[in-house]
Amino acid sequence: MEQVHIIEERQKVSVIPKYQIVVNWIKDKIYNNELGPGDKLESENELSQRFGISRQTVRHGINILEREGLIESRQGSGSYVSNFLMNKKKGSRNIVIVSTYLGEYIFPNIIEGMERVLSEAGYGIQISFTHNQVENERKVLRRILDEMDVEGVIVEPTKSGLPNPNLEIYNEIVKKKVPVLFFNSYYPGLDLPHVCLDDRRAGYMATNHLLELGHRKIAGIFKSDDGQGRLRYQGYLDALMEKGIHLKDEHIIWIDTEDEKTLVKDDKRVLRRLRGCTACVPYNDTIAYAVETICLRNNIKIPKDLSIASIDNSELAKLCEVPVTSVVHPTGQLGERAAKYMLELIKDSSFDATYEYKPEICVRDSCRRLE
Repeated sequence: MEQVHIIEERQKVSVIPKYQIVVNWIKDKIYNNELGPGDKLESENELSQRFGISRQTVRHGINILEREGLIESRQGSGSYVSNFLMNKKKGSRNIVIVSTYLGEYIFPNIIEGMERVLSEAGYGIQISFTHNQVENERKVLRRILDEMDVEGVIVEPTKSGLPNPNLEIYNEIVKKKVPVLFFNSYYPGLDLPHVCLDDRRAGYMATNHLLELGHRKIAGIFKSDDGQGRLRYQGYLDALMEKGIHLKDEHIIWIDTEDEKTLVKDDKRVLRRLRGCTACVPYNDTIAYAVETICLRNNIKIPKDLSIASIDNSELAKLCEVPVTSVVHPTGQLGERAAKYMLELIKDSSFDATYEYKPEICVRDSCRRLE
């Protein structure tokens, strides 16, 4: 299989420069999250053998990635993925965007919205991602504080549902009179503005949609380490309590960032919690996809046997075998608003830059009305 891959790469040589093969391959690995911040790249010898090109050509590709800020070389050790993945525009006025992820799910639309507004305003943009890891966030913040001259920082918090050891660095950045604006979530321990979806209302809306269809035994799957998960759970509770329905702890699954990646393989855990339920509210569309996959694999039909109402309305919701009803996340609009509010904060530090979007729901085929 590997040999076929090498042949395919060599066939591209006549179409694009040889060094560009290396550049494209590494970029794909990064943007598909197969390589993350701090990960070591294959050696020049290994890349040379993989693509059938000279070490000098490989080195040229590596140098290009270094200039773009995607990777950094460490003398005597090799090349590593940088925490700062893009330098869209160099200039005297720079804004840093820190996201948990970049290349998947709803994040590209959010980032593109920010880029569009900030670029039009003449700002250079540096983008970093943390993979929702606290230590990665700390490295990024420390670099912003110690090494960079920036006019603003737009951040998606890392594991905002848990106590965070990096809050002191945020306070240090603010003391330098650099405005900080959170998007998608926020840290309750910091009195700083945020632009996000009203996640509590989103959880309520998904659950209430199922209640209106006659469902009463509704399971829930929520993230424990992100603030969005806790708020969406609270909305789920609000809707149940409004109908006088008592919470059944045995129908709740709490997951963290690592669980989210592997839940699709955890049939026993999911099916045990879904037992006796006619519906489910997953934390987001990634979890909805996992639930639907597990159900179909175990001959549980959607929506005949189980209805699903999710949150975020990403492309994934549309691509499920049974398209999923999902509460709409504003994505690009949220990114644009966050960028515009950052520009206002730069001009006036007293500007009220907190905004929460009121959710709407997109109804598809994953829910049915009970007889």
